[in-house]
Amino acid sequence: MKTTTLMFGIVLMAGAALAAPGQDRPQDYGWSMPVTVPAGAGIVQLSLPREVYLHASSASLADVRLFDADGKRLAYAIGAPPAQSATQRTAIPARIFPVTGATATGDGLQGIDIRTADDGRLLSVSTRAGTAATTAALQALILDLGKQTQDKRIAALRFTPPARTVNYSAQVLLEVSDDLKQWDAIGTTTLNWLSNSDTQTLANDSISFAPRAFRYARLSWQAGEPLAFAAITAQAVSETDIAAPRATVLLQGAPSKQANEWRYATPLAIPADSIALQLTQTNTVLPVTLGVYRQNSYVPRHRLHLRQQARPAQGAYFDPLLSTTFYRIGLDGKERVSGDLAMPVTQTNEWVLQTEHPFSASDAPTLHLGWTPATVVFLASGKPPYQLTFGNSNAAAVAQPLSQVAPGFKADELLALKTASTGPLQSNAGAAAPAPATKDGAPWRLAALWAALLLGVAVLGFFAWRLLSQMKEEQGSTDKQQP
Repeated sequence: MKTTTLMFGIVLMAGAALAAPGQDRPQDYGWSMPVTVPAGAGIVQLSLPREVYLHASSASLADVRLFDADGKRLAYAIGAPPAQSATQRTAIPARIFPVTGATATGDGLQGIDIRTADDGRLLSVSTRAGTAATTAALQALILDLGKQTQDKRIAALRFTPPARTVNYSAQVLLEVSDDLKQWDAIGTTTLNWLSNSDTQTLANDSISFAPRAFRYARLSWQAGEPLAFAAITAQAVSETDIAAPRATVLLQGAPSKQANEWRYATPLAIPADSIALQLTQTNTVLPVTLGVYRQNSYVPRHRLHLRQQARPAQGAYFDPLLSTTFYRIGLDGKERVSGDLAMPVTQTNEWVLQTEHPFSASDAPTLHLGWTPATVVFLASGKPPYQLTFGNSNAAAVAQPLSQVAPGFKADELLALKTASTGPLQSNAGAAAPAPATKDGAPWRLAALWAALLLGVAVLGFFAWRLLSQMKEEQGSTDKQQP
């Protein structure tokens, strides 16, 4: 019994050893690139280089790894690059129209005539004849900031006092409008300038508020003496989206066995979302259909289903994804060329071009694919230098959620992460060759595990037979001794 138990344990240990994946090592991957991390950076981001997509063995980039100098694997998260925008600030000089002899607060301007052009441009502001308040004292200022684009918002006004203004202090109210009829108060502030004998000036010369769109502004005084400012400048801010870095590849075609069909071998990892053809000859118009071949494993249960099936029930069929016309036309010494076409993200190991216009191998167009590389966020732990490895069809995905790689980081902090850079692509000549996969895609370890288990069953069966034989012999001996 002890011998049987020992053999059973040995078989299980052998099976477990075959089933467990081996240690993840840099030399197990066919390609690598050195990674340089900025000094003092703990968590960094890296836009995956174009070479990764050209040599990775997995459509989902499951074979991407990061290692330190000791071969320790680094934790990382992978995903789409974050949306980024740039803030631009523009100074807009305001056209100033003084209001005299009337109160400039309330729902409107009493006793004031305002003339505007057809485009909304403010032409003049004047006091009506016969108005009760005929004093020429300054009451308010009306500002015309001009028509603003949709992406611009006004965030502040800055005031320049008249020359030789030494000391001044006043509290002002700012109202804004788009039609000079409805006014909205958005803020008050105290403007002041204080100069000393050394001509040094301490000033509070601006009013800030939440960015908003408006064309006209009205400035009135709540305390202090009204002042005709030498200039008033509006600060406009605009947000511009920053396009994520793009990667492209050019693919050469090869004639297919089918007439007027060309095939383009494609790295499987490329998530192409734009496509174009580069034609070799000028004055060429080429209607084409681009697509991929897929495998259909559907088996119809009835002949009626088979008749309604537009594609074969089993085997390969052509799936057209895009039908369009590419061109290259000369015009007055220049060329008009069809550009890239956007499409849903498509990953395939082969693109197929079908056309009714035959062409020779020398005139075959080049296929142009574009995509947005993913961004990797990783923890720069361990010992530098680091390396990025890829190219192993047996590797399983090890990427982690971003919340586990950069816990507690806010969106703006992730955008501000320092960026790592990569060096030249290196081929790992000593990398282990990928093991052949079984029919269901599992590596050879699964087949070896089944072999070990079957061997274990056979060994256990043999020892069980031996044990039963010994028990029968012992039983026979006992029966003979009893008489």
